[in-house]
Amino acid sequence: MNVLKVPARTIAVFVLPCLLLYTCMVFVPILVSVYCGLLDWNGIAEAKFVGLANFERIFTADSVFWPSVKRTMMFAVFSMLEIPFCLLLAILLNRYVRKANTLVTMYFLPVILSVVIIGQLWKTIYNPASMGGMLNGILLAIGLGSWTRSWLTEPQIAMYALYFVSLWQYFGYHLLIQFTGVQNIPNELYEAAKIDGAEGFKADRYITLPLIVPIFKISIVLAFIGSLQSFDLIWVMTGGGPAHATDTVSTYMYNMSFLSMKYGYGSALASILVVICLSFTIVINFVFKRIENKVS
Repeated sequence: MNVLKVPARTIAVFVLPCLLLYTCMVFVPILVSVYCGLLDWNGIAEAKFVGLANFERIFTADSVFWPSVKRTMMFAVFSMLEIPFCLLLAILLNRYVRKANTLVTMYFLPVILSVVIIGQLWKTIYNPASMGGMLNGILLAIGLGSWTRSWLTEPQIAMYALYFVSLWQYFGYHLLIQFTGVQNIPNELYEAAKIDGAEGFKADRYITLPLIVPIFKISIVLAFIGSLQSFDLIWVMTGGGPAHATDTVSTYMYNMSFLSMKYGYGSALASILVVICLSFTIVINFVFKRIENKVS
């Protein structure tokens, strides 16, 4: 069989435009952000070069940054916890439900809704019972009035209320990814395993789980990186309050850049966020590469 060899120059001609566009849209803004992080600048007046002073202040003297990092990491961890449940549900739907595609589509509906709509919807649900809040109203109706809370204004529980909304919103997204991966596994493998006496969850252990690892990794990476950049839902529901209790790195960066007019400081925060995202992406890919090597 003859294999057509494409000259390297031809490949470069087709790749170069995309590479240039990607460089202009991704790498150049990152470099500009890093440079701006070295400035004392409000975004309007003349900038003053201060070197690493912004980064030093962030790591040593900023009382909001480290708690926001902790909340961001917690957001990422919570977002990944639902993925194993999505995989289990995908396996069950594929095996026992006839028209599983319709059910998966229903689970996916929250994903296509605007974040603003979702935020306003859940703000209404979390409202106090006196303001028509559905959650507190239900708790009162079933005799659990002591469980009622001001869900978005109590610093100790506001972030957990946001975690739940995020899990609800993206459950169908990860379920669709896992369900598609499970469906793409050839039935011949399960039939051969059945002949050898392996079926049900035993077959899943030796067939489904090893073959679904690349798809599982995609969900983990998307969930983790998406959570590290979480901004829109938090901004709509709490704006980072009360008293920075729900600030993540993204919302804190926005606050410093556009509300406090500390553009250089906000750029330094943005640069740190990029490094965090890149670092964890590399770690996750490394871990899953080892897992894939073991199961292959």
